[in-house]
Parts: sequence; C-alpha cells; structure tokens
Amino acid sequence: MSTLDAVILAGGAGTRMGGVDKPGLAVGGRTLLERVAAAVRDHAPGARIIVVGPERDSPEALYVREDPPGSGPVPALRAGLPQVRADRFALLAADLPHLTGRHLALLEPNAVFVDADGREQWLTGVWRTSDVRDALAAYEGRSLHGLLGPLEPRLVPAPDPEAVADCDTPEDLERAARRLDA
Repeated sequence: MSTLDAVILAGGAGTRMGGVDKPGLAVGGRTLLERVAAAVRDHAPGARIIVVGPERDSPEALYVREDPPGSGPVPALRAGLPQVRADRFALLAADLPHLTGRHLALLEPNAVFVDADGREQWLTGVWRTSDVRDALAAYEGRSLHGLLGPLEPRLVPAPDPEAVADCDTPEDLERAARRLDA
C-alpha cells in the first residue's frame, strides 16, 4: 500500500474558461487532469488517485462525485476523502499543468505551497489523512481556508511560480502551452 494517495478536484464549472470541461483540456500533449495525475504517480508510483468530478477515460483513477456536483471544494473533499487509504494524501486542483513529482516531494504532511505573494495555495498541499478527517467531521463551513488553516500547515514557498499556476482562462492555457511546448 502506498503511503500517499491523492484527491484531485476536477468538478468545477470552468466558467472563466467559457464553461468547458477544463480538466479535459489538452496542453503539451496531455489533458490538464492527466498532467496532475502524472505528477502524483511520478512522486508516488503506488498512489491511489481519487478524482472528484465526471468520469473520464483517462487518467486511470477512482472517480467520485460531490453532491450536488459542482458544489465546491469542501463538498468535493468530503466526497473524495473517504476513498483515501494512505496515511497522507495530496489535495490538488486538476488544472496545474506545471506541477511535477519533484514539487510534491517538497511537501511533508500538513504542508501547503504558497505563491510568490505569500498566499496559501490550498489545492497544492499534502496532508495527514487522519488530521483532515477529524477536521472535516467537525467543520460546517465551505472554505478550504476555514477547514485547513486551523491545522496550521507548514507554508512552503513554491520552488517555481509555475508549479502553483492554474489554468483558469484561455490566456492561462495559452501561456502553459507555450511553456510546455518550448
């Protein structure tokens, strides 16, 4: 059994991307979701990958849905966390085209990347499964900051600003494509 699993949130509406299936958009020859899953597998080859979002042909993963679909990151985490078997898990967004296994290796349990402005990137973190399960059981809010902040995670400066750069707009996707194709 792996000591790391991953919960990848892939069920958003993609409104800033025109309402398309954002995790299914291709950049650098793979979908955004495939790139994030590959980063996890590069870091932890035996990781169980739980994708919270619509089922896809690729990547190979366990797919679950939050109820109702598209209701946000905390309900998505509530749907994905019961499937985690490892003692720690990565909580990741599905739209991080530059995230790599080397980046994930920098995160110990209860650590989260911060961007160049010092803002926590709650969807690029590694957590002790039991800590998040306990916090989620007692939490009634909708904010990842409200849920995860009280766990006082170690804040890790992102080694590369692109590691935490998500693709929210067509311009973000174009930038990622240029960098990945270079």
